[in-house]
Amino acid sequence: MTASLRQTQGAPRARAADGDLFRTVFRGHPPGVAVITTDAGVGPVGFTATSLASLSAEPPMVVFAISSGTSAWPHLQADETFVVNLLSSAQEDVARSGIDRFAEPTRWTALPTGEPLLDGGRAWLRCATRPPIEAGDHFLIVGLVLEAATDPAAAPLIYHDRTFHALP
Repeated sequence: MTASLRQTQGAPRARAADGDLFRTVFRGHPPGVAVITTDAGVGPVGFTATSLASLSAEPPMVVFAISSGTSAWPHLQADETFVVNLLSSAQEDVARSGIDRFAEPTRWTALPTGEPLLDGGRAWLRCATRPPIEAGDHFLIVGLVLEAATDPAAAPLIYHDRTFHALP
């Protein structure tokens, strides 16, 4: 058997990648759920990001993608800092699209530096924004982590196949 046959034996048949296939692939890859919050001086805004990834430990940096068409993009673009709220399993309601993340019953506070912080999360990171990187219909945002806190007892919220799930 050749090396190429050994590598593909048992693998699913490939087909040309398109948007539908791409979304299907990533629906099967369960990320944690984060809500990115910022306040560029006109009130707090936030959006759900499942594309968050750690980028560097020294210095600590994260990266995520934001659609250029989302209503939060101009606010994030205008601010120098943002907060990554890593959601706990008790915060599924905050993760849903199309809601006002700062209206009742959501509880939040402003950090001493002014950024909005959602209460009850598993962890949070306050980040300084680096210049955005254009990537198709999205922008990649790199954040230098300035401060962080965690509640290791809180179960994380994950997103898999269009559904939120809690890990024990």
